Amino acid sequence: MNMRIGGLLLLFVATAASAEGMEERLRTQLRSTTQQLQALQSEQAQASAARIAAENQAKQAQAQIKQLTAELEKARGVAEQLAGQQQNLHSQAQAQVAASNEQIGKFKKAYDELLVLAKGKETERARLQAQLTERDTQVQQCSVKNQQMYGVARQLLAAYEKIDVAEVMSIRQPFASSARVKFEELAQGFGDELYQNRFDAPHTALNH
Repeated sequence: MNMRIGGLLLLFVATAASAEGMEERLRTQLRSTTQQLQALQSEQAQASAARIAAENQAKQAQAQIKQLTAELEKARGVAEQLAGQQQNLHSQAQAQVAASNEQIGKFKKAYDELLVLAKGKETERARLQAQLTERDTQVQQCSVKNQQMYGVARQLLAAYEKIDVAEVMSIRQPFASSARVKFEELAQGFGDELYQNRFDAPHTALNH
């Protein structure tokens, strides 16, 4: 009886010890599992935070992409507008160059016409100057001839002043041939001298 009780006690003690060891193992495993769970929760929280951060970054990137796309469209519109303005300016510049070339052509034509006209006027001026010089020479010659004819006229007056009434009356007599010849010779001499001192203007100068 006592042996049976002792065996039972030993079995109880062994069972209790075994149960205590199993409980300890279970506690250790529970702690390990709890730690693993906490680690997994921590990793999950970190992953969730990383996912949220990634989503936020993705949203920011999308916002930046939208902003950059809008700025690119705006820049493209400005570039197209500037290209249109540049084309208009180029067209206006070409039109102005063409107009300037046409105006220069007109000015050159007018200059050439004025140059021809100026040359003609210069030729006409030279011809008129030559005529004027010729006329001046003629006037001087005429003045000299006038002075000479004035001298002849004075001589003629002086000769007539020396003729007395008797000589005049003798000229009227039909037989006074010597006196008539004398006066005819005197008149012929004055006539020749007047003819030599006459002034004839050149016909070529008068025709111009």
